[in-house]
Amino acid sequence: MSDEPKGKPFLILFIAVIIVASVSLLPLSRISGGKLNDFNLIGDILPVSDTTVAVADNDNLHIDKELIAAIEEQKDSAKTVTAQPQETAVAPQDSIEEEKPLPEAINPRSGDIIKMEDYSPDGNGLARIKAALAESGNRLARIAVIGDSYIEGDIFTQNVREKLQDRYGGGGVGYVNMYSEFPGFRRSVRQSGSGWIVFNAGSSGKRNAYISITEQYSVKSADATTATATYKGVNKYHNLSSWGVSRFVFVSPQNTVIRTKCTDDGWETHEITGSPEAQCIEVSGAAPSFSVSLSDSSVAAIGVWLDEHCGVSVDCMSSRGFSGVTLTRVNEKLSGEMRRYIDYDLIILEFGINAMSASQRDYSAYSRLMVKVINHIRQCYPNADIVMMGVGDRGQKTGSEVKSMAVTAAMVNAQRTAARTAGCVFWDTREAMGGEGAIIKWASAQPPLANKDYVHLSHAGGARLAEEFVKSFVNAIEN
Repeated sequence: MSDEPKGKPFLILFIAVIIVASVSLLPLSRISGGKLNDFNLIGDILPVSDTTVAVADNDNLHIDKELIAAIEEQKDSAKTVTAQPQETAVAPQDSIEEEKPLPEAINPRSGDIIKMEDYSPDGNGLARIKAALAESGNRLARIAVIGDSYIEGDIFTQNVREKLQDRYGGGGVGYVNMYSEFPGFRRSVRQSGSGWIVFNAGSSGKRNAYISITEQYSVKSADATTATATYKGVNKYHNLSSWGVSRFVFVSPQNTVIRTKCTDDGWETHEITGSPEAQCIEVSGAAPSFSVSLSDSSVAAIGVWLDEHCGVSVDCMSSRGFSGVTLTRVNEKLSGEMRRYIDYDLIILEFGINAMSASQRDYSAYSRLMVKVINHIRQCYPNADIVMMGVGDRGQKTGSEVKSMAVTAAMVNAQRTAARTAGCVFWDTREAMGGEGAIIKWASAQPPLANKDYVHLSHAGGARLAEEFVKSFVNAIEN
């Protein structure tokens, strides 16, 4: 007869369940590039109902809480206006904008090209980037792609960068943040470092004065003596093994010392005079690596830019879980200061997956909020054209069958309406993927072009989508 306690098997079982449940929370599909499927322990235990549920629930995608708060604020504002006496009531700015006749929606497809749908008043919504690329032999044309986890790890943007730099010149990965929890997921730069605390536009305790277009900044953690960040070039993609100029952008309210290092030449010390404005340390010269080190926790480190002097630069600025509405918090004054060092000719907005729900069919409120975002970005970066990308195709599950989420078309239409209202360019990502049912085909392809969450793209899928985007972009710029 065993001397083991009778409750021990139950304890072992309980621990096993906890371990499996914890693993079910990991985004296995994204980490493995689609080779492993995500799973939901609770979803596997409970019976499947007849109602439609989003497959994306399995990787813990939720509606952006900042979006929910913004919509509630929008509703409260509308109630306040309605409650005013009729003779003094003032229509919300959104209502005034909606009363303007919108330009007709453009058919997104022209043969094998997905059009850059230009809704600008003069039909010349890419004029600035076109002029910049025409001068790319003498200056740097800058493009920023701002989005959510769809482009996390430089997926899609790394291939857009490679293709545009091959065509127009340039090199370097562009913007990189100070610290990444999963540095190995990004293939376009080798990033390492320690001693940082990261604040983003949705963080509590953040300093709004330091929220830039990157939507994050970093400071030295209290328990670290120094905070360091190192970036090394890679050979996996063209033009990324080295670059010609390294920039570190920061705000230091007090006098401090910052050290930088290129290659193995040793550390260079920079005596910084305190200022409430953004400053930049610029180190010129071909470099396969760049490092930053500081010991002052009052310094707000905005990021590093690794570029050439000429050609084109493509920056990837991704914020997991964001819907885009927090871009209205980008500090206009800080943006003006940063433009002295880093200005943009084109800003591409990629959002939408964190604003979608299988039960929500009306996205007009989100559309109105994104109009505000576009207009605010224009104030922050008046020299930039703006392209809004529509959301990609997304899967949902009915029983055991996966289909395109029924409301995806409604989200695309809402995003197109935002572009029409704001007068910018729109690109239909979903149509470029193949339209209805595309995400299922992409996830089933060999190698997989999309992960088994039926939302995110694999690196191969990002490359495929980049082909379509660059084809559309070049067609609009050069024809």
